Amino acid sequence: MDNNWISLLQNQNQLSKVIETNQYTEQFGLTLSQQEAQLILDNKKSELKVQRRVEFGEGITTKIIHEFCDSEYIDQNNYVSTIIRLQEIFYLYKNEMNDEITDDELLHLMREQYDKLCFGDLKYLETTCLENFAQAIRAGYDGYKGTDGYGEYQKFDIQERWSYELYFETLKDIFWR
Repeated sequence: MDNNWISLLQNQNQLSKVIETNQYTEQFGLTLSQQEAQLILDNKKSELKVQRRVEFGEGITTKIIHEFCDSEYIDQNNYVSTIIRLQEIFYLYKNEMNDEITDDELLHLMREQYDKLCFGDLKYLETTCLENFAQAIRAGYDGYKGTDGYGEYQKFDIQERWSYELYFETLKDIFWR
């Protein structure tokens, strides 16, 4: 019985913290209802079990909300589902990177790639960007230390990107053969 009481109190505290983020996020057109916030927290609890992780204190949810709420790829329609997926991705890659990277470093890395390289594509963020970086971390890379997670992924990006030169060469191949 005591455990249930403590658990309920912790949940209420976390729920209040998540709802309080509305004060900041409403300037970006994003708000969470009590039910949506509870859904996010329920998913977090489930994901912590799946990833076999334990969180103390406030946890990562409010940090994720603050980090991503001003992204042009998040609107009220996809807000809840995006926060839920970002939590899942966060916990997965904390494990994949053997907890070598701090929460803030991982969040900054995720946000930078989400906006600048993935253009809001969570699957690409998870299966390409973070997977490549996690491989580097597991292989012993520690050059990210002191960068707070910014500007790191480009060192490991092996995907060829569209550029003017590449675009022009492709057009030449198609039309001037």
